[in-house]
Amino acid sequence: MDDTNKQKGTVKEFAEITDLCRDIFVKKLSDYGTSWRVMRPSSLTDQIYIKARRIRSIEEKGEKAVDEGIESEFIGIVNYCAIALIQLRLGTGESICKKEAEKLYDEAIKEATSLMLNKNHDYDEAWRHMRVSSFTDIILQKLLRTKEIESNGGKTIISEGVDANYMDMINYSIFALIKLSYGE
Repeated sequence: MDDTNKQKGTVKEFAEITDLCRDIFVKKLSDYGTSWRVMRPSSLTDQIYIKARRIRSIEEKGEKAVDEGIESEFIGIVNYCAIALIQLRLGTGESICKKEAEKLYDEAIKEATSLMLNKNHDYDEAWRHMRVSSFTDIILQKLLRTKEIESNGGKTIISEGVDANYMDMINYSIFALIKLSYGE
């Protein structure tokens, strides 16, 4: 498969997975509203950390005690990262309407997708040769970086900010979901 066709395949698979994540976001929005609006980004970082640790635990133990697989945890990471990006933009606050929440979610995913396309062009589909467990480790590393930046009041000297880390975690989670859904 040539580079153009590989990139087209990635775009198609990425869109299918983001549609799945969005569908779950919208359904949970119907169940819970925008109760997440009270959460600070640092609390969202911790929620994402819990999900990534569960994935790693299941990968290492080869078994799970709760009847949900790692796919649902990667979807949760995508959605919590999108929520964190919304919270960074709006700050914590009052509820917003469902339509506005969906619009903001779509903007966050669109921004992460744009970043993925640019990086994927430069890295030439390297993610396809990675293991799902490597995505888990990279997400955990991004979380530790994010926690460090949050502990420093959001300030960095040379590094990207927390928003870039959230977008990278979205993209690595979607790559993992593509590999889990479509195989190698």
